[in-house]
Amino acid sequence: MKQIILTLLVMLSACQLAAENYPYRNDYLWVTVPDHADWLYKTGEQAKIEVQFYRYGVPQNAEVSYEIAPDMMAATSKGTVRLKNGRATIHMGTMKSPGFLDCKLKTTIDGKSSEHHVKVGFSPEKLKPYTQNPSDFDDFWTKAIEEARKTPLSYTCERMDKYCTHEFDCFLVKLQTDRSHSIYGFLTKPKDGGKHPVVMCPPGAGIKTIKEPMRNTFYAKNGFIRLEIDIHGLNPALSEETFKDISNAFNYRENGYLENGLDNRDNYYMKHVYAACVRAIDFLTSLPEWDGKNVAVQGGSQGGALALITAGLDPRVTLCVANHPALSDMAGYLDNRAGGYPHLNKLNGMLTPEKVKTLQYYDVVNFARRIKVPVYLTWGFNDNTCPPTTSYIVYNLITAEKEALITPINEHWTSDATNYHQMEWIKQRLK
Repeated sequence: MKQIILTLLVMLSACQLAAENYPYRNDYLWVTVPDHADWLYKTGEQAKIEVQFYRYGVPQNAEVSYEIAPDMMAATSKGTVRLKNGRATIHMGTMKSPGFLDCKLKTTIDGKSSEHHVKVGFSPEKLKPYTQNPSDFDDFWTKAIEEARKTPLSYTCERMDKYCTHEFDCFLVKLQTDRSHSIYGFLTKPKDGGKHPVVMCPPGAGIKTIKEPMRNTFYAKNGFIRLEIDIHGLNPALSEETFKDISNAFNYRENGYLENGLDNRDNYYMKHVYAACVRAIDFLTSLPEWDGKNVAVQGGSQGGALALITAGLDPRVTLCVANHPALSDMAGYLDNRAGGYPHLNKLNGMLTPEKVKTLQYYDVVNFARRIKVPVYLTWGFNDNTCPPTTSYIVYNLITAEKEALITPINEHWTSDATNYHQMEWIKQRLK
């Protein structure tokens, strides 16, 4: 009994150090500890990890199978290890070129399998994009935004009483972004009647409603005007079932919006989306409550991509915050390594020379090259949606003032504490 209590105390201490990694209401716990504390190695260095596996907090002497693969690619080696007192060491090997190795783990206890994985990096600060920089990139986007602005700024603004408080008001905005398209967004504004910085927040991927308009009201409470937008022109008052039906009908993998129109740069779906983000800035900077100086963009995944894209497109943007950006070096798979979400390598005929040429005008890497304002970028190593390979590539390309929060254990998420800190980062850099 004393031994069991001691074991549980040790485990409790370990879990406090890595609380985010403890699976919610799960009997099993994996702990993976690379022999470099930052999970980073130089190319040519050998990496090894200690693997720990617990059931109910008790070490298990189980057999673990593993596969080792370059980030998002097929396995290059496989093996098994026998845990002793719940622990074993796996030698992951090395990489000759910059990138990441992923160790995928699996064991079976009483007929139930449990899986985990861990990625380590090799000289990722030297990663470079596959995506080329078109010579007429700037001209293309100048003309696209000019075309969108031929439609005068027009919007409706409906007060949402159920979301208003004594500190801020909330409005549902419908904004006409060009001749054919509109977007919706939730606008929150402090009630003090003063002048305030503005923050534009684009959405993650998918056709879905803005589910939690109250989740980020700490921006309004800290003196920001914030606009959280959609990109598909669908009223967020529609039911969840309606959004699901629309997504099923128009966002299936073979013809999802991120693949729609890739054969021609002028027909690609995302052309009007990128322009709409600039029009959202047009709207925010037209508000009489704007302080006339500060314009921030902030988002995660597809939203992180759109934040970086807007910062590269719009000289009014003064600060940019992005988490694990999607749409980054999407054609990277043609270089025999991980490419960015939406992982077009998984669909037949999506990485043809013609479509790769179109992607050059829409890939985050070519907007990152043009950013001139401070950037705060966050990403995790264990992310299989927006892999660390592509996040590093974007970060490496930014020549403006930049800061990174790297959270190796994270998959495709950030904590509430990280989200709040990003707001503080913006607040500390206001003009």
